Amino acid sequence: MSLRVIGAAEVAERLTYEACIPLMREAMIALSQGRTRQLLRGIIDLDRGNAFGVMPGSLDDGPFGAKLVSVFPGNVATGGLSHQGLVLLFNPDTGAPTAVIDAGELTAIRTAAASAAATDTLARPDARILAVLGTGEQARRHVEAIRRVRPIARVTIWGRDPDKAAALAAELGAEAASDVQGAVERADIVCTTTATAEPILFSDWIADGTHLNLVGSSRAGPAEIDNVLVARARFFADHRDGVLAQGAEFLSAKAARLVDDAHVLGEIGAVMAGTLPGRLGPADVTAYKSLGSIVQDLTAAYWLSCES
Repeated sequence: MSLRVIGAAEVAERLTYEACIPLMREAMIALSQGRTRQLLRGIIDLDRGNAFGVMPGSLDDGPFGAKLVSVFPGNVATGGLSHQGLVLLFNPDTGAPTAVIDAGELTAIRTAAASAAATDTLARPDARILAVLGTGEQARRHVEAIRRVRPIARVTIWGRDPDKAAALAAELGAEAASDVQGAVERADIVCTTTATAEPILFSDWIADGTHLNLVGSSRAGPAEIDNVLVARARFFADHRDGVLAQGAEFLSAKAARLVDDAHVLGEIGAVMAGTLPGRLGPADVTAYKSLGSIVQDLTAAYWLSCES
């Protein structure tokens, strides 16, 4: 059996948001229904704040495999990708490796596509104003993806570097905000995509009815929002076991004794499948905590490897 190699250019060309958003919905439903298997990600800390991660898993109706990914946040300053690596697929019948896919481009697309699917599930139907915190790869991708699921009329972008925020805003037809509070003041949807170590978004700044996608922190430790906002939100996980063990914002609120494990109401896939209530009313603040799940990578990678 030949080994198929799918590079970044092919991933970017073929894995459109129109294709990937439904794939992420399918992956999250399969995860919540127990039709996938995965371990918690393993992370090795490297020098200068860099890291190496390993994410293994399997799809019951497809292949098994793993993602090997390096996380080098400093690359963003020079125009590079912070996440780079490979997704490896294996044949479930023979155990033979079948495909190697560029993980940097795949991760960039599927992360934003998963947030878009969660937004379509949890955000108010009339949501029109989007705020994105951060100026890196995921900030751009989230604007692109969220525009596929809501008719966004206004986008506001904030970043620590005002010049980068202004440049990204100009590129995307958005507005740059001078501070976080101003960025989220009228937002219906807020996406946090930063590398901050301490919270930058506070409950007092968030209006009733807002939906939050919490994306920037993918491990225990760095948290993007404050404990009060965690406690206020109807809080959903991509993978509940992962968030209970590695979801920084939840763990911080739990350590402060504002919430317990029951506050993670369940997985977004269960809401998508209709077995778990999501938004109960227009005033609810909803939150989707994205750590990133290997079943998202495997589902997208398998689709790429099968489609001509």
